[in-house]
Amino acid sequence: MFHYIKFILFHLTVLPAIIGFTLGGSWLSLGIFSMIIFIVSGDLLLGEDTTTPNYRHKWLLNLQLYAALPLIFLVLFVFLWTVTDGDPLGYGAWIQSTFGYDALAARETNDIGGYVGAIFSAGLFIAVVGTNIGHELTHRTWDPLALIVGRWLLSFSFDAGFSIEHVYGHHVRLGSKKDPATAPRGRSVYRHIVMSTYLGNISAYNIEKNRLEKSNLPVISIHNRYLRGWLMTAAILVLSYVIAGVAGVVMFTFAGLWGKSILEIVNYMEHYGIVRNIEVPVEPKHSWNSNKKISSWALFNLPRHSHHHAKGDVPFWDLKPYEGAPMMINGYLTTVLIALIPPLWHHFMTPKLIEWDEKYANDEERIMAARANRESGLADLQDNGYLKAMGVPV
Repeated sequence: MFHYIKFILFHLTVLPAIIGFTLGGSWLSLGIFSMIIFIVSGDLLLGEDTTTPNYRHKWLLNLQLYAALPLIFLVLFVFLWTVTDGDPLGYGAWIQSTFGYDALAARETNDIGGYVGAIFSAGLFIAVVGTNIGHELTHRTWDPLALIVGRWLLSFSFDAGFSIEHVYGHHVRLGSKKDPATAPRGRSVYRHIVMSTYLGNISAYNIEKNRLEKSNLPVISIHNRYLRGWLMTAAILVLSYVIAGVAGVVMFTFAGLWGKSILEIVNYMEHYGIVRNIEVPVEPKHSWNSNKKISSWALFNLPRHSHHHAKGDVPFWDLKPYEGAPMMINGYLTTVLIALIPPLWHHFMTPKLIEWDEKYANDEERIMAARANRESGLADLQDNGYLKAMGVPV
């Protein structure tokens, strides 16, 4: 039973954010700080989960996935409640009558600094609850319910097009220069967020355009899944306005874009510096992996990324730990924080790239890696002693 309920950790991580939004004032940042402290310390202290349980009641696992949609709407509502002048759905009154806490009075103490913390908290949970589960569900291309729920979850981060580019673009082009989500060696995470977002949206539109043209359907029409995705986000913007007016639209927009940025940071650390001939089948070595317990339990095995890319249609409960795959610096949130500090990122990742060239790359990939090292601008990579010893011109 433990292997079923361990994923409830995902849902419990949302509670501090909702509590913080409700308490107001200096508590508005509770969600993001509690998440960082809990997950980072848990990954550092509790080690890895390499178990591969045989699940008989998969409906219990699916139920936990689909619970993400009402959960993210709840987070959005309480987040927007912090900035509205009224008391939508009588939430503040209910808090006072149930718990004896005057949430409406506490909300009056909210200030700009608190709202910034609330935006960072909400954006983090848009990424964790929305993008993470949306990613899992939109891989189930045979299941209409999974696709619609997954695309709604992705629309909270202005990114329903991810369901197109990721499945039909990224999984094919992984590790090549044609893949917007694969950051070349030497690129900073901040440049990657901009480049991957821009190129990823272009790719998603073009993939959908090609699909419609092959089916003799008009591109600018309701048949276009990319354009429908933007309508989904527009609907959430309208809902934000209904709940909290212009301030609500502004708050949601900042939170949603931060959630999208987190996705691109995760793309960055999952694929940074990996090289691959696009004509060669994807192998576990072509993405960075992690088996840290808390990251795996809180993210429905997303850190088992090497198996996910080797077999993209495998549901999260069947993903294997692949202990021999190239490993990330640490758990997901720890690695995100390190990625935000480029000198620290390169300090940890340059030795890992050199190890990848030595341990995982084939002869063709070593030549590609040597070219990537030259273009990286990083002296330690340009002086890769292993590639020199192999006779590869660096």
